Amino acid sequence: MTDAFHIDVPHTDATLAVIALSGEFDLATAPAVRARALELIAAGHPHLVADLTGVTFCDSSGLNALIGIWRCAKEADGSLTLAAIPERLGRLLSVTGMDALLPSCPSADAVLAARQGNRATA
Repeated sequence: MTDAFHIDVPHTDATLAVIALSGEFDLATAPAVRARALELIAAGHPHLVADLTGVTFCDSSGLNALIGIWRCAKEADGSLTLAAIPERLGRLLSVTGMDALLPSCPSADAVLAARQGNRATA
């Protein structure tokens, strides 16, 4: 039995959006994730945080979707940060060398707190 897949956007601000994924991130669901992320970038949120807290499985299709989103964000002068990376996906990122290109954080809340801290000191 597969886990139902959900895409939520629990936070947006001026240029940042959090896209929260839950369930199996695979061949069947990766296109929807990529499409939703590109919609957010086009809507003026080029800095994305992919909250992976609820991801129960991720295959190479999910990894390819993340790489594609990262490239599109970069082209829009944005970024992609991964939050709460599941262990198996962390190993996949490490083996492929993508962990060196995709910054990560323990949680989406940590990214948002750091962003608010940067605004307070600017």
